Amino acid sequence: MSLRAPSALCLTVLLWLTALPSLAEVSGNLVIAGNGPETTTIEALARAFEKQNPRAYVDVLWDDHSKPVDMVKSGDAQLAVTGSEEQGLAAAQIAWDGIVILVHLSNFTKEVTKQQVADLFSGKVKEWSELGGPETKILLIDRPKNQNIRDAFEQQLDIVGKIPDSAKVIAKDDKVVKTVVGTLPPLSATAYISLGQGLSVVSGGVAVRLLAIDKVEPEIPTVSDGRYPLRRPVLLLSKKEPNPLIDAFIQFALSAPGQQIVGESYIPFRRK
Repeated sequence: MSLRAPSALCLTVLLWLTALPSLAEVSGNLVIAGNGPETTTIEALARAFEKQNPRAYVDVLWDDHSKPVDMVKSGDAQLAVTGSEEQGLAAAQIAWDGIVILVHLSNFTKEVTKQQVADLFSGKVKEWSELGGPETKILLIDRPKNQNIRDAFEQQLDIVGKIPDSAKVIAKDDKVVKTVVGTLPPLSATAYISLGQGLSVVSGGVAVRLLAIDKVEPEIPTVSDGRYPLRRPVLLLSKKEPNPLIDAFIQFALSAPGQQIVGESYIPFRRK
């Protein structure tokens, strides 16, 4: 008796049945902690992941003053959203983020060097005229010390611990933008912010501009290929131990649907 080759329908059913055990394993509770500008993206990923995996529950704990990495180490969270790796923890990159320099539209400073940005935010430069700008004093706007965008900004400019205490510390992006717009001469404010937020407010007609650095404009292509000198990875950090739920979430974030969500605010890590 000869055996016939299985039909396409049979193969489909067999593949579906084979996949059932792995789907059943993706269940349980997952806590993701963060404190930076990624909250909207992570919330969207979490809800889409839950929809795809009905037995999985994802809690997103977001606090401007929290320490996500410490929460993972202590077991209070399984994933931390950060911009830099941490010794002893596994790191998975899901996106790129540019760090852009924001000024008021009336500030005719249009470009700076990376070194000038370092001098600016370490307090060495006191007036915009030193950078070819207006005769106004500089008001620095900083971000909270525990936020990942601040860590990456300091490290890449080699100014860790050098941002002056006189800088105005603001956590929320919308308040940062309002402060830059609302600061009038004899002061002119400047701040650093995520690329997506910066491009959004500029395209929305808000009276701000983004400074070119080393003659490179802050744009998606220039950040993606590394020509723009200030960028940070968006990382998911976890303990180095097997966890099917963590693995499944990271795989989803790197899948086509996940990267589409990521691309709403950031530069997908896996671009076509």
